[in-house]
Amino acid sequence: MQGGKRIKGINYAKYGYLFSIPFILAFLFFSLYPTIFTAIIGFTDFKGITTTSFSFLKEPFGNFVGVLNNTTFRNSFMNTLIMWSINFIPQISLALLLTAWFTNRSRKIKGNGAFKVMFYLPNIITAATVAILYSSLFGYPTGPVNSILQSLGILSSPYNFSTDPWAAKLVIAFIQFWMWYGYTTIILISGVLGINPELFESAEIDGATSRQIFFRITLPCIRTILVFTLITSLIGGLNMFDIPKLYVPNGGPANATMTTSVFIFQQAFSGTYLYNRAAAASMIMFLIIAALSIVVFYLMRDKYEANARKLMRKQIRANRKVQKGRV
Repeated sequence: MQGGKRIKGINYAKYGYLFSIPFILAFLFFSLYPTIFTAIIGFTDFKGITTTSFSFLKEPFGNFVGVLNNTTFRNSFMNTLIMWSINFIPQISLALLLTAWFTNRSRKIKGNGAFKVMFYLPNIITAATVAILYSSLFGYPTGPVNSILQSLGILSSPYNFSTDPWAAKLVIAFIQFWMWYGYTTIILISGVLGINPELFESAEIDGATSRQIFFRITLPCIRTILVFTLITSLIGGLNMFDIPKLYVPNGGPANATMTTSVFIFQQAFSGTYLYNRAAAASMIMFLIIAALSIVVFYLMRDKYEANARKLMRKQIRANRKVQKGRV
């Protein structure tokens, strides 16, 4: 109060809402609307590049059944799982190894920051550039990889990696591994640096070895970071598109490198432009990714915390029964 008048405070909250309007509009027009529209046309006969209208099918799930019965879609899904697994298992293993190395309190590594920058660099290179780079490295017949393998006596003649189904898969998996192991390493290191240092000091005082500290303290404490890493890698892996599309166009030899995203692209933007089938395949992949994510969350949950919650709920129910009995 000043001179009998109330001084009005400045409400800064409205500025926050104003600054968020561009994001909200962009999200509504470029994310939410396309997602809803994709879900809708999956139940329609919408196809053809010049089509402007569509109608709902008499059999609502006809497009979904057609996609699930499509041999190419099933093969592309298996290709996606295989290439993601071959990429992710060594990726998370190397990331954990580097994390243990760089966060070890007994080792003082010189140039720590420089190493992290070098590990992360492949992640900021565009996919098109990476695809061209590896196409040149594994080129036939005079690529550097062929030259090195022949000079070492491993190959007697040039080998075409792009025409062999498994070789093409392994190259794509290696490219994905090379691009993303640095990102995974940085995320895990950030998680470890967030752990209370007193835990490590107490363990060292008690005589714990570096291996015991890593497996008994570090890994349990970064459980949520590991869940985040696994879920984001799962989503990115099952949506793998740019490298398979650019490195070996049109699905590679016998469609060996065709992923589900490449399949969806071909359904929607080539041939007869089956937008309805592409939309149905997209929604199927959305459901598969959501289901797998739920499974990962369940398997990686903190069992001790879950048991504590169950005990707490039982205690609350017991207290309520006691209170009702008194009434």
